[in-house]
Amino acid sequence: MTQTVRDTTAGFLVAGLALLFFLVVGGGAPEPTPVGDPGAFVGWSVPFVKLLTDVCAVLVVGFLLAATFLLPSAEPEAQGLSVQAVRLASRWAHVWWVASLFSFFAKTAEAFGKGILDLSFAEITGFAGTSNGRAVWVQALAALLVAVATRWTLSIRALAAILGLSLATLAPVALTGHSAGSGSHDLATTSLYLHIMGATIWVGGLAALAWVALRGSKRLEPAIARYSSVALWAFVIVGVSGAVNAAVRLRSLGDVFGEAYGLLVVTKIAALVILGGFGYWHRRRIVATGGGFLRIAITEVFVMGAAMGLAVALSRTPTPVGDDVLKTPVEELLGGPLPDAPTVLRLLWGFSGNGVGLAIVGLGTAFYLRGVLTMRRRGDHWPVGRTLSWMAGMLVIAWATFGGLGEYSHVLFSAHMASHMLLSMVAPIFIALGAPMTLALRTLPGPRQPGEVSPRSMLLGFLSSRYSSFVTHPVVGPVLFVGSLYGLYFTGIFETLMGNHWGHAIMEIHFLAVGTLFYYVLIGIDPSPRNLQPVARFGVLLVTVPFHAFFAIAVMSSNTVFALDYWKELDRPYRTDLLADQYLGGGMAWAMGEIPLVLVMVAILFQWFRSDAREAKRFDRAEDRTEDAALEAYNARLRDLAEYGKRREP
Repeated sequence: MTQTVRDTTAGFLVAGLALLFFLVVGGGAPEPTPVGDPGAFVGWSVPFVKLLTDVCAVLVVGFLLAATFLLPSAEPEAQGLSVQAVRLASRWAHVWWVASLFSFFAKTAEAFGKGILDLSFAEITGFAGTSNGRAVWVQALAALLVAVATRWTLSIRALAAILGLSLATLAPVALTGHSAGSGSHDLATTSLYLHIMGATIWVGGLAALAWVALRGSKRLEPAIARYSSVALWAFVIVGVSGAVNAAVRLRSLGDVFGEAYGLLVVTKIAALVILGGFGYWHRRRIVATGGGFLRIAITEVFVMGAAMGLAVALSRTPTPVGDDVLKTPVEELLGGPLPDAPTVLRLLWGFSGNGVGLAIVGLGTAFYLRGVLTMRRRGDHWPVGRTLSWMAGMLVIAWATFGGLGEYSHVLFSAHMASHMLLSMVAPIFIALGAPMTLALRTLPGPRQPGEVSPRSMLLGFLSSRYSSFVTHPVVGPVLFVGSLYGLYFTGIFETLMGNHWGHAIMEIHFLAVGTLFYYVLIGIDPSPRNLQPVARFGVLLVTVPFHAFFAIAVMSSNTVFALDYWKELDRPYRTDLLADQYLGGGMAWAMGEIPLVLVMVAILFQWFRSDAREAKRFDRAEDRTEDAALEAYNARLRDLAEYGKRREP
């Protein structure tokens, strides 16, 4: 235990010294603000407390990851060393929320140029209502929830949910921090969140394994084997998201070596490459020699701690593009300049920095292809048609979110409705036919010993849970699918969401999720808690089609412009007749809605035919085994009726 404390202290010291050095070198050291001088204590507290909260998040996620997925267990609840890991996660979560709360007051003092004790109640509540202030206190509240929840349960499945909550706790600050004021803020904030999440899993998992090695546990070897796969995915996500985020902040290649921010980015890239090579060599050495993990792992953790200090310093360093790159209200609204008038070529080949769409398509494609390769490597067959269907769904999502259509979906109601229809009614068809849950069940890690709750068993348990049984009820999907149309567009919700770039993301995720659920029930080939017969699916479809058509007609016949204030604020110089554009959007909803439903109807009929064919083959095989006993009994019954009639007494 003494060595654990010593190594932890050394890690904090390395991270703190790195933060101090790069703050001074990069020009992010505290300075008096235009509104006043909060003092050296507040100025230095903000970055160092930020580093503390980052380290706490890393350790909470790392220990929960170890207890839930890395350390093998023979019970559905954490046992032995896993229990200690959960308790450590709880303790660090307490530090996390306390540090986040202090960070809130320090940032408030920095914003008003005062000392913490000099703040008034009005200033505190005022900063709490801003996006930056709200993000910090929401993080503190979520961290407190994690701290409390980890004291109440040791169930592996519940701990997996708490691990998800811990990763979600990283989102508020990431989505409203240094990247939010840059151009393409959707892309910048999304890439930053993925970057932080990947780094937290990567560093936290290694730190937890180093702690396991210090305890001399025999379960270290299988934990390392599973962590290696997780670390590889985390490394790729960190690298790609970091490159994207840096590209948003840098105006040109000249900024890479001509600005302090660019030099810190280069240093961070070098650290990432070194850590990646270090990790690869480390894993190979363990495989070759069967030992030597602890000393090298601790060295890696120290290097990662220095990289975390660099990351915090980078977040405090002025970027070459500045934080006021969005000059006009329209640019603030769209996250960039208003696009030129739409043409066929621009609609087909345009690009929009939609971070959510890029994340869905990038991760969805990578995970699916990884599953297919896993199947092939072990000699199992996976239908090519399913892979092609999944890729087609990804292409549709790409065009509707960050492609040409996605670029104009924030500017024209007609383009928005076309994007909506593609996300809710076209892409989900291909996704459902791609059978992603079946692929996941066949490729996710299974139990390493009897009784272990593995990732595969977690997914299988979720698919057979009461929640899945409820959402796959034949009434729930259509109600969400159609009801959300009326609830969104015929209320003020649509205008509220259109006025915020995260509102666009919420709508896109909602459209895709509801559509996928609807088609999963109707034509999905994945395992489901409710196995509807084709005739029931056909009936659900026939009931749904008219309500969707009524919605399209209501949009076309409406004399009220949806989200009128939003379109007025855009003040676009083309397609200025808002009602005409809305009428066009309603027509697209009708056309693009009915055609996919007809295709689904054909698919259901085809599945019905195949179901009958399989049943006929099953009956024929049964008859072959019994030498047509059922047929002989039926013929005997007919002969009996012919000879004695219906009134024959038994």
